[in-house]
This record gives sequence, C-alpha cells and structure tokens, in this order.
Amino acid sequence: MIHVRMRLIGMTFGLLALAAGTASCSSGQETASGETTVKKSGTVKIAYIQKQGDQQYFVDQANGAKEAAKGLGAEVTVFDVGEDADKAISAVDAAIAQKFDAIAVVVPDQQIGPQVIDRARAAGIPLLASDDVIKDGSGKEAPFVGFDGTMMGEQVGKKAAGLFKESGWKPEETAVLSVTKLDLSVCQDRVGGAWDAFQKEGVTGVKKIDLGADNTVTGAQDKAAATVTANASVKHWVVWGCNDESETGAVTALANAGYGAEDVIGVGLGAYLTCKDWKAGKESGNRAALFISGTEVGKSAAEALVKKVRGEAELPPRTIAKTEMVDAGTWQQAGVVCT
Repeated sequence: MIHVRMRLIGMTFGLLALAAGTASCSSGQETASGETTVKKSGTVKIAYIQKQGDQQYFVDQANGAKEAAKGLGAEVTVFDVGEDADKAISAVDAAIAQKFDAIAVVVPDQQIGPQVIDRARAAGIPLLASDDVIKDGSGKEAPFVGFDGTMMGEQVGKKAAGLFKESGWKPEETAVLSVTKLDLSVCQDRVGGAWDAFQKEGVTGVKKIDLGADNTVTGAQDKAAATVTANASVKHWVVWGCNDESETGAVTALANAGYGAEDVIGVGLGAYLTCKDWKAGKESGNRAALFISGTEVGKSAAEALVKKVRGEAELPPRTIAKTEMVDAGTWQQAGVVCT
C-alpha cells in the first residue's frame, strides 16, 4: 500500500513538473488586463499593409519601417492595396496565413475596421492602425500611430491666415478652396481644423468652398477646374486640403485657369509635392506646407510592434508624430524628401 501511495505521489509531482515546463515554453504571458503579451526571440515578421503605396509619403513610411526593423532583428513586408478595401482585407488574411507576427495597416476605407481587427485578434496577431483610425465592432479604437488631424489642420489654417493678412487682399474678393476626401474622418479633422484656425486668427468675410476629391493630384485638379470656372468672380484663392496631392492639384488647376502666383495662397500638407516648385526655383501659389514625415510614422509603428511581439511592452493607444511648417527657404533643412 505504501508503495502504491509513493508511486501516486511521484506521478503527481511529475505531472506538475511537466505543466511547469510547458508554461515556461509558452509564447505568451497574461497581463493584468487579461491580454496576452506575445514573446518571441527570433526574427519578427511585420506585414505593413498600405493604401496608395506609390505616394511618396507612404514610400517614406515603408522605408522608415524597414530601416527601424533591421536594427531590431525584424523584417517588414509591404502590401500595397491601393484604394481597394477588399484587397486590404485579403492582405490581412494573407498575413495571417503566412504567419506574420504583427500587422500595421493603413486602411483604404475606415469601415473595414471591425473586419481587419477581428481577423487579427482571432489569429492572436498584434495589429495597429497607421495614419487612419479604425475601430472594432464595439467601437473601441485599435492602437494608432500617425498624426493628430485636427492639430495638423489648425497649423495649416493659421499659416494660411497669416499669409492672407500679409497679402492685402479684400475678403469679399477672396475664397478658400478646401479640398478633401469626404468619407475619411482624418481628412475632415484636417480641413475642419484649418477652417476653425483660419477664422480664429481674425479673418472674416472670406467664403469657403468645400470640394470633394479622392486625395490624388489629378482628382483634385479635375474637380478644382470645374469649381474655379463656376466661381469666375473670385479674384484671389486660399487653398488647403487633406494632403499634398489635394492642395497641389488645386493650385495647378488655378494656374491653368490663368491665376498668377500672386493671387493664390496654397498651404500644403505633407510638403513632398509642394516642394517641387521650391526646388525648381519656380514662382507658384504653393507658399508653404506642413511637413509630415512618413519615415517617422513607419519607424514608430515598427518599433511598437517589435516591442509587443518581444513581450517588452503593450502597444501604446496613440503615438503622435511631430510636424513642422516649411516654405521655400526652410524645406531642405527640415529634411523634406522632394519627389
């Protein structure tokens, strides 16, 4: 009987030891909130899913992520899904199937937030939103890396107001052309912030024309051309938009319509396109731009995801990158990559 008891006690300790050994090899640990922190010591594979991957901002972003990853023992694979929301969802599925360790996503449409978040969550893969905020089905935001849209817009509006005051233009002869993607909340934050700041600087009597476009140069140029024709009585234009593409496209349309550089105040958002005229020494309506660095956003995203996968830190709820206003005399010193 004593021998039987001793054998049972030995088996019990053996099972406990096995359980402890299994736990020590686990790929994760439970946090106080119940969330699993991934722990991986090998190469961390990150999928960076981007909309409009051919735009310079997103090219810089991808390069920044790759550069940061290389120094952290990680690697980044970029998926360019253009403006196709279905491709973005498929890219998330592909990243899961290919066993990527983490995902950063710039969605073409914020409405797919619940789908991409739920897919990654079900697969146990950390995901953060880059540039555009997305939410899950309950309305909770995914961890975010990018810019504060309202603050960006306020800087653009303040600069535009200052340039308008310096111009000596009459308010009744001037119009603001605000070019944006109407179904993208970050765009509404930017142009809304610009208009609020423009007015807070004491500018009154200037009408605003809201123009919906697709955040591309040609899209903005085509839409602006028709708007300018329909408002031929306007002598002077203040232009801003959701991005550099929107602003420079509209400024080009004004130039094609016969408006000289002296009659246009364009303040870009990005600086990677507005700087083209400055680089060429060309007089144009592109007077200034808010420099936003895609490189820094990409680096921040990669660093946050690697820390998460390594089990070193949870994903920060919001990581906001710095911005800087530049013009023809300061863009090079600021480090703008001019395309």
